[in-house]
Order: sequence, then structure tokens, then C-alpha cells
Amino acid sequence: MKSGNNERVYKMSVASVYPHYIAKAEGKGRTKAEVDEIIQWLTGYSQKEFKEHLEKETGFQDFFAQAPKMNPSRKLITGVICGVRVEEIEDPVMREVRYLDKLIDELAKGKEMEKILRK
Repeated sequence: MKSGNNERVYKMSVASVYPHYIAKAEGKGRTKAEVDEIIQWLTGYSQKEFKEHLEKETGFQDFFAQAPKMNPSRKLITGVICGVRVEEIEDPVMREVRYLDKLIDELAKGKEMEKILRK
């Protein structure tokens, strides 16, 4: 059963959180282009498709469900975000959201893009 908090996150638009991802990255000397690269690497969206989802204010659940190709290497993303180990999150949508949060955290912490994108 899904908790109410998860439901809220599922419906939250990616567009509402995206500026926070950019601000977090830029505050640490990184770029919007790097944030976009991470999102596209994770989901398989083109820049145009991603922009359309931002304009439509697609919620996280639909954003991940409609992703052209979720990157299989995302399973290599491990560690703690918001006090929870991402690899142990059972809810599939929350796990995808936390994968993205973790990647943005790594960017803000100065990790190299090659390592963030698990190359």
C-alpha cells in the first residue's frame, strides 16, 4: 500500500522541483546543462521531450512511466538520500525519484560527470 506522502510525490510535477535541482547545482558551480544531461541519461528523454514534460507539468509517476528508456545503469546508484538507502527503496516510483535526487546530490558535491553517469 502506498503512503499518502508517496502519493503526493507521485503527483508533484517535475517542473516544480526542476528549478531546485538547477539552483542546487549552480550554487556549487555546476550547470543547468549538467542537470539536463543527468535527467536525460536517467530517463532516455531527448531535450525536446523533457522540455515538453516540463511545460505539461507532468507528475513524477507519469514522467518515469512514460520515459523512453530508463537507463539500466541506474541500478548502480547506491548510497543514502534523505536518510534512506536508495538501493533498498521498494516502491519503484520513489526509487526512481531518489535515484534522481542522488545524482543531483553527486553533481552538487563536485563528482565528475563520468562517475555520476556510471561510465
